[in-house]
Amino acid sequence: MRPPPFPVLLLASFVGLAACGEAPPPSPTTPGAAAKTSSPPRQAMTTTTTPSPAASEKDNPLLAPWSGPHGGVPPFRDVKVAHFAPALGAGMEATRRELAAITGDPSPATFENTIAALEDAGRTFERVETVYDVWSSTMADASFQAVERDMAPKLAAFEDEITQNEKLFARIEAVYKSPDKAKLTPEQQRLVWKRYTSFVRAGAKLDPGAKKRVAEINGRLATLYTAFSQNVLADEEGYVTFLESEADLAGLPASARSGAAAAAEAKGQKGKWAITNTRSSVEPFLTYSTRDDLREKVWKNFVKRGDNGDAHDTKASIREILKLRAERAKLLGYATHAHWRLENTMAKTPDRAMALMQEVWPAAVKRVKEEVSDMQAIADKAPGPKRKIAPWDYRFYAEKVRKAKYDLDQDEVKAYLQLEKLREGMFWVAGELLGLAFSPVDGVPVYHPDVRVWEVKDKAGKHVGLWYFDPYARPGKRSGAWMNAYRRQERFKGEVTTIVSNNANFVKGKPGEPVLVSWTDAETLFHEFGHALHGLASNVSYPMLSGTRVARDYVEFPSQLLEHWLPTAEVLSKFALHHQTGKPMPKELAAKIERSRTFNQGFSTVEYLSAALVDMKLHLEGDKDIDAAAFEKKTLDGLGMPTEIVMRHRTPQFNHVFAGDSYSAGYYSYLWSDALTSDAFEAFTEGKGAYDPAVAAKLRQHVLSVGDTVDPAEGYKAFRGRDVDTKALMRKRGFAKALPAKK
Repeated sequence: MRPPPFPVLLLASFVGLAACGEAPPPSPTTPGAAAKTSSPPRQAMTTTTTPSPAASEKDNPLLAPWSGPHGGVPPFRDVKVAHFAPALGAGMEATRRELAAITGDPSPATFENTIAALEDAGRTFERVETVYDVWSSTMADASFQAVERDMAPKLAAFEDEITQNEKLFARIEAVYKSPDKAKLTPEQQRLVWKRYTSFVRAGAKLDPGAKKRVAEINGRLATLYTAFSQNVLADEEGYVTFLESEADLAGLPASARSGAAAAAEAKGQKGKWAITNTRSSVEPFLTYSTRDDLREKVWKNFVKRGDNGDAHDTKASIREILKLRAERAKLLGYATHAHWRLENTMAKTPDRAMALMQEVWPAAVKRVKEEVSDMQAIADKAPGPKRKIAPWDYRFYAEKVRKAKYDLDQDEVKAYLQLEKLREGMFWVAGELLGLAFSPVDGVPVYHPDVRVWEVKDKAGKHVGLWYFDPYARPGKRSGAWMNAYRRQERFKGEVTTIVSNNANFVKGKPGEPVLVSWTDAETLFHEFGHALHGLASNVSYPMLSGTRVARDYVEFPSQLLEHWLPTAEVLSKFALHHQTGKPMPKELAAKIERSRTFNQGFSTVEYLSAALVDMKLHLEGDKDIDAAAFEKKTLDGLGMPTEIVMRHRTPQFNHVFAGDSYSAGYYSYLWSDALTSDAFEAFTEGKGAYDPAVAAKLRQHVLSVGDTVDPAEGYKAFRGRDVDTKALMRKRGFAKALPAKK
């Protein structure tokens, strides 16, 4: 997930972005489909490529309250890049006036005139920041990137201006320490605690000199984060492998060829084929291409993002980011940046997070050795010179082993995985588990023609929210997949419904052709939709506690959990339909998928976990001067990293960690959340199955609807009836099949 990278959720309901896949966090200052569509295309806004003179506040669409149905929608159609800087400036000024009204109130501080007032402050700035972050992640052309570089330190300074406002913090602290706090509702008490601890963690109690230095660090980090993100994006857009002939396409299935042809045409190379430098383009090529030389070239382009020794190299930025984070942590009273980041998570300490990772690592490495042995046996039988499995060979030979062991051809599976049908399947699952219904809506402004919108209603037909879907890769859009919250659910001053979006980077095929996705990409779709459902199911009063605004190592729990519904018989029989015949996936093929469920778990676990371990170890080094490349190599060597695999996100392109604070020393959270996920789904299998209504109701009541109104450990315990059984994680991954379930 991609929530605010800074420690404080400043005001009411600032945009939240769920950072999964490759997507980096939003700008460092944020507080707080198939070609054949099922609904008519919508009119999209047009972004100018060069800034025009700044519009006046009166004419700036970003500053007006959102208009339209359901409480209003973002005015995407009317936005130009030139609007952002003046709108952000005006939003900051409006916020300053609203905070001055709170601090200037002569009445003693109370929950209503201070804490609740803060929830209602900054609405104008929030609206502007929402659209600004959408542009940052999906529409970042050269003109926008210039604005982003200019605004990053200014917005960081604005954040510090609020957290270091002594009068404001004095009022927050007065409410926190007041005996009247005990008279508040549990949700209000939780809000007071979160507001107070967020300010303290940001340095509200520091002396003036320390506050000044923290602000300087935050400003510099904001600039570095923006540069890191833009440099990685430059390497994703700047390195393309063009295929010139049929010989270069050897082994590629028709779907991959079609996507590569469309990508080449989009880049002005009609008649050729292009493998772009994004995961959705690279991984299919590495899986199927029989050209060893081209696999190596494509792989190296991808893993060397940010690490090419040129103007876009990120290693110097990493060195400075780590030093500044360590200095800030010491100023704030913590041993390391990792200790500061984990204090308010479920793990609480780096030691607990490391313990879980180290428990899983040996079993995963052992499995990799078994997987490589199976692959090497096949490679040894191939004609030509014998050689060891290289990293660019892993996916290719793993697919051959899959066919040999399970008679399972991923390309055969892909023929049944149409993007639009999978979307329909996600909607159906949401209906079965949560009683939600999705229907397309027209006339809603969108920022690009690819984006479509659905209205979401509950069983009674009551409006719940809007869901935007942006599935395709394009220039200026960061790679990966993520969820956004354009507006969060709340009701403390009237009912406000949520607006959420899911974003992906599928390669668009030719007009009229369905987009086919891999099984892994289908899991990612369900994962991100799980984040969206978490936002849509929210039922709280205050936006700071709403939806996905939960602990970093808890937010991935609902999203990872929803992945379990993709392979259910109900979804496969109804929505896994062959793109040519329309027939459902045969039961025999579905059975093969189930039998191979733990196949290649060594690779996927080690690929991810190595990145999580390097992230944590980097941030436990304190203020040491770190060479990112040398540290990465030394750490992986010490861990016994298999030479056939590289980290899922090598350090120079690790956007989760270096394009913002939010996942720094926190990439472990996917594993922590998956421990919850594995145990939680066993609650369904121990009951009446995946669609057990009683278990689904408890999941909604204690997890999905409560946001951060309760401690996540207590919320999980209320759902499961006990603490999490972490051994379920080992059972799910096939590393400990004999382990009994916890009673």
